[in-house]
Amino acid sequence: MNLKAVTALLFSFAVTWANAQTDTTTIKSYADQVMVRVNFDTNIEKYIFTEGPEEQAKETSLSINNKTRASLSLDYRIISATLSFAPNFLPGNSDDDVKGRSSYTDIRFRFFPKKFIQTVYYKNVKGFYIDNMKDLYPGWQEGRDPYLKFPDLRVQSFGGSTAYVLKNDFSLKSTYTQGEWQSVSRGSWVPIVDYDLSIFRDVIDGQKSKEYQYNIGASMGYFYNWIISKKVNVSPHVSFGLGGMFSNSRSYERDGTFTKENTQYMTVRFSTGLHIGYNTDRFLFGGKFNINAQAYEEKENQTVQSNSMYGLLYIGYRFAPPRAVKNTYDAVQKKIPVL
Repeated sequence: MNLKAVTALLFSFAVTWANAQTDTTTIKSYADQVMVRVNFDTNIEKYIFTEGPEEQAKETSLSINNKTRASLSLDYRIISATLSFAPNFLPGNSDDDVKGRSSYTDIRFRFFPKKFIQTVYYKNVKGFYIDNMKDLYPGWQEGRDPYLKFPDLRVQSFGGSTAYVLKNDFSLKSTYTQGEWQSVSRGSWVPIVDYDLSIFRDVIDGQKSKEYQYNIGASMGYFYNWIISKKVNVSPHVSFGLGGMFSNSRSYERDGTFTKENTQYMTVRFSTGLHIGYNTDRFLFGGKFNINAQAYEEKENQTVQSNSMYGLLYIGYRFAPPRAVKNTYDAVQKKIPVL
């Protein structure tokens, strides 16, 4: 099934259930419990550069050499913290001799004050290769010919997003982090503002380059939480948005001189996905499928895309907080009431 077919299916599913909303719902909060989750997903970094007219477009796909990512999440009260990394012992992460060595770290925090969801994150990725060599070089053969590698290409990102749930009786937290359970089917429109600073660094043949990208965008999404039994939910979502990207790049020569370029672009972004979860007061597990895409036209007949289509599996457990954790949080909350 291609990307367009998957997108159409998920969007149709979301709209169908949006038209079948009920009038009341009950939300159960697990904020007084500590929740630990382990996640495994295939969300890898990939950048696609498209050049030429649409009927003769050539794509160059840059990817990191990590196919599986592991995450550990810890939730308590209104805070959710997640650390993601790509260890070599996971499938698809150990062929460094063929595709080069990559490193990946992602740290993010989510806060849930009332109807807001605030996310902040830091991400560090290094080591890319061209994963569509066959498309660019028809005579290239996997296992015989080497991949083109960019071992010094590094991307650091500092960013966040702010979302607001428009409906009072809808729990976005139940699909984001499973910190709540919604017992009656319900959906809501959710406006989202996202922003980030990404720093690209590379060294090719002794020549250094650095680029700063500032992104800001706004999207409108629809999320639906369909409760098919007392312990199982299915949650599709879809969102569309526009934004702006501002780039500042420098290329350094060996003699110390450099060239500088400032550019601005309008970006188009799209996201859709499906979450299926099983929940009890102590034990939970489930899976997610997500598609995220962002594109902008760098030059005439030259487009840059940042796409990801990935699956995720999680398993978690809730338990009463240790007294030291509860007392520490209460002490901090007295000084920072919003917590």
